[in-house]
Formats: sequence, C-alpha cells, structure tokens
Amino acid sequence: MKIFIGFVKKEFLHIFRDVRTLIILFGIPASQIFIFGYAVSTDIQNAGIAVLDLSNDEITTEITSRIESSDFFVLKERLQSEKEIDEAFKKGVIRQVIIFENGFGERLQKEGVADLLIIADGSEPNVANLVTGYTKSIISTWVSENSNIQNSGIMSIEPEVKMYYNPNLESQFMFVPGTITIILVLVCALMTSITITREKENGTMEVLLVSPLRPIHIILGKVAPYLLLSLLVMLVILFLSWIVFHLPVQGSMVLLLLETILYIVLALSLGIMISTLSKTTQQAMFISLLGLMMPTILLSGFIFPIEYMPEVYNYLSMIIPPRWFIVILKNILIKGTGLAFIWKETLILFGMTIFLIAFSVKNFKVRQQ
Repeated sequence: MKIFIGFVKKEFLHIFRDVRTLIILFGIPASQIFIFGYAVSTDIQNAGIAVLDLSNDEITTEITSRIESSDFFVLKERLQSEKEIDEAFKKGVIRQVIIFENGFGERLQKEGVADLLIIADGSEPNVANLVTGYTKSIISTWVSENSNIQNSGIMSIEPEVKMYYNPNLESQFMFVPGTITIILVLVCALMTSITITREKENGTMEVLLVSPLRPIHIILGKVAPYLLLSLLVMLVILFLSWIVFHLPVQGSMVLLLLETILYIVLALSLGIMISTLSKTTQQAMFISLLGLMMPTILLSGFIFPIEYMPEVYNYLSMIIPPRWFIVILKNILIKGTGLAFIWKETLILFGMTIFLIAFSVKNFKVRQQ
C-alpha cells in the first residue's frame, strides 16, 4: 500500500509539473464556461436598423424614438427612398428596415389604423425572427399606452413583415456558408498539419530534407493535393445545395472561387504552422480541433451573431479567419454582392495569409535544421 501511495503521489507531481496537462484539466473547462456563457446567446442587443419615414410626423418620430431607446436596436441609417433599402442591407450593418407609410400619423388619428412595413434580413433566419418579434412587441406596447388619444379608445397598428434574400426563412441559407467554412478548415488545416507532423514523427522528413527538394518545395508538394481537393469539395457542396436545397449562387461564381482559393491557402498555411508547433500527430489533431473547431462554430458568426456578444469576444473573433470568410460567402451566395461590398474582408484574409505563409515557412526551416 505504501508503494501504491508513493506511486499516486508521483503521478500527482508529474501532472502538476506538466503545464500542458494543467491547461487541459483546468484551462479548457474554464474557457468553455466563459465562451458558452457569453458567446452562446440568443438574445438580441444593439441590432442595427434603418428607418424610412415617408410621413415624418410626430407619431412616427415617437415610435422611432421608442424603438431606438430600447436595448435591442441601434438606429444606423435614415433612408430617403425605397431604392436605398437594397444597398443598406448589402452593407451588412443593419438587420431590418422599418417603413412608415405616407400620412401615417394623420391616418392613425382619424381612422385608428395605419400601415407599417418591416423588412428584415432573412439571410440569418433566427435573427430575423427575433428582431421582427421585438419590433412588433415594442409597437404593440406603444399602441396600448397611447390608445386613449383616440375618441373611440381603439388604435391598431399591425406591421406587415417581409424577408429580404430569404423570403421563406429557410435554415440552409444560414447553415450552408458555415458548413463550407468548417469543412474547408478541417480538410485544409487539420489534414495538412497531420500529414507533415506524421512525416516528422516517422523520421521520413529528414530523408526528404536531404533530397534535392528544398523545404518550400516539400511544403508545396504536401499542400497542393489539399488545395485541389478542397476546391472540389467546395464545388460538390454548392452543387448539392443547389439540387437539394435550391440554394443558387446569387453573385459571381468567379469571385466566389477566387475568394475560396484565398481562404484555402490561408487554411493550408495555418495547418503548416500547426505542424511546426507539434511533435506528434496527436498534438496536431488536438491543436487543430481545439484551436479551429470551437472558435469556428462559436465565434465566427456561423450560428451566434458576433455583434450581440460582449465586446471582448468581438475583438477576439477578429483574429479568426472563418469570421471574415462567412461574411464573404453570405454576401456572394445569398445577397449577390460584388467585391465593392467585401473588399475589407478580402484584404483581411489576404493579410492573414501573407503573415501565416511567412511565419510557417520560416518556422518550418528553423525546426527542421
């Protein structure tokens, strides 16, 4: 028994001396609590909206102020005509447009009824349902509080709701771009990091390095198949989405493929970087899955909108490539926008790619020398 107790003490000491084990035991659960507690949320806060007030009277101003003063919405734009609605949505800063009919206040006071139209961005069905529901609730509360201004004591505003880009609120409009992003990360980063790490683990990397091939040639030879396979996977997903879910590509197919190639190269560079930091395939898999899967699902805007998370998560998500690629995919696939609306995200991905390539190649040479 004394020998057994001594053995257990030795194991405890071994665990406490291993920083990586302590991180797995305590760091990962703590980080998951914070991520799931704050990032995984269906609450709406500070959602961007635009208002097209064709009446511009006292009542419409009061309703607009009531909506704006809530914690749910932030007024981003005041539109002048219906022609500006499409461009406002394509900018990606608003979730809905509220349109007051001409003579809204006068008709409401005389007839007790007025028309109000809510147009929501249906590219994210869950958010669209939430923002329209909150807006209708605020308007209903205002009506109940102000019904006594009518002689009859009855006043009614029944907002008409329309969905932009996704009239039927089909969930695949949200899940297809996210699925593409996750699959490309897995195929590129995970498989590349495992392939290169396996060469080092088996001792065959040294054989390749003493061959006439240079390190850059070895890296290109390792990642080239995954570049072609990832493009093929992308085309297969788009074809299946079109056949099964009737999800067409609204924008330029050429632009979509170019953006995809940029993202694939970035993911491949990320895989090479992971391989330089890993000694075994198990470490490479652990880093890839922990460092890519969880942030891609939770902090990329795939399921949970980033703008409704605490500010620290917004800044943290800026270093996650899938966040920017999902924006690009949704704009091209669903909204049909061009490079003029996604140039910022494209530049960010390009800058990340250059950095990762330079870092990975340099670190690869150092580690193998």
